Amino acid sequence: MKLKVKDISTFLDDAVPLSWQESYDNSGLQTGNPENEVSSALLSLEATEDVVREAVEKKCGMIITHHPVIFHPLKKLTGKTVAERVLIEAVNNGIAIYSSHTNLDVHSNGVSRRMAEKLGLKEIRPLRPLENKLYKLVTYVPSDYADRVRDAIFSAGAGVIGNYDLCSFNSSGFGTFRGNEESNPFAGEKGVMHREQEIRIETILLSHLRGRVIKALLEAHPYEEVAWDLFPLVNDYEMAGTGSIGTLPTPVEDKVFPELVARIFNAELIKHSQARGRFISKVAVCGGAGSSFIDNAIAADADAYITGEIRYHDFLNSSGSIFLVETGHYESEICSLEILYELLIKKFPTFALRFSEIKSNPINYYSNGKNKTTGD
Repeated sequence: MKLKVKDISTFLDDAVPLSWQESYDNSGLQTGNPENEVSSALLSLEATEDVVREAVEKKCGMIITHHPVIFHPLKKLTGKTVAERVLIEAVNNGIAIYSSHTNLDVHSNGVSRRMAEKLGLKEIRPLRPLENKLYKLVTYVPSDYADRVRDAIFSAGAGVIGNYDLCSFNSSGFGTFRGNEESNPFAGEKGVMHREQEIRIETILLSHLRGRVIKALLEAHPYEEVAWDLFPLVNDYEMAGTGSIGTLPTPVEDKVFPELVARIFNAELIKHSQARGRFISKVAVCGGAGSSFIDNAIAADADAYITGEIRYHDFLNSSGSIFLVETGHYESEICSLEILYELLIKKFPTFALRFSEIKSNPINYYSNGKNKTTGD
């Protein structure tokens, strides 16, 4: 099965909303002609020069990564930096590169959620839910057309609250209007005030669906001029966010907890707080460099917090408050490839997806007199 680059990038843009990425991030299509056709794609945490060469050898016209290639603005493309060389190699070989980074981290089925699932946590929820991502839509529809309009905006993605969809509130009343000589009224006559029995429909939607939902509303609504209001909400979106928190099925003593984490995340080197003989039940996790969310984990009464990178002074300052475990950045986020694979194969079941065989972790480990390497 062949797909255009834009088929894949547009799907991922929508499935893992680009608007959810952090302001410093650069998720999305990094390079490549959206109109080009590709017969297969390569999944890798990073796009390195070796990964690009692997894509060429395996005839993969696209590389899909977690970490973006272009993370900082580029002023030149001379091959001086790693990112520049990767881009030159990709462009010269017609390889498109797409990245899904912090927007995948906060997704409801994203990196932190997958980490929590691998640990077997129960009652998983976001550690810090998304903020400023919800809108309330209000519109007024002739009573006989209310079902048609509701169906249209629901199909566009509005009306989802937690595990429920098709959510709305409806109240009956009447609207008044008068069209001028240039109008083409659906009901009533030009120049005469008309009174129409209407339904007020209220529903909720995520911010990235705004354009799609309003378009559906306008297309389904019978009026020439549609009355609608969109209000930003201060409510948190509880289904997605930074990090995850949940409860272990059985409490684990802190002195054996690092061994459990190392086994689950295939980590060759684990850093952790001092074991004090306490039992760990509630656990918070965050993929990547999650030091800045230690306070969130403490505020949520987590017994332990697992993330990819923890700073020295965070270990020092959090001593006694929470049991900290560092798995390694790569080890905490490699599960992102499983997530991307599952999203894509569900949408495009006959499209060829391959996992990179290049271990792109740039960090090597030395322990017990042995050089322990996860890189090449």
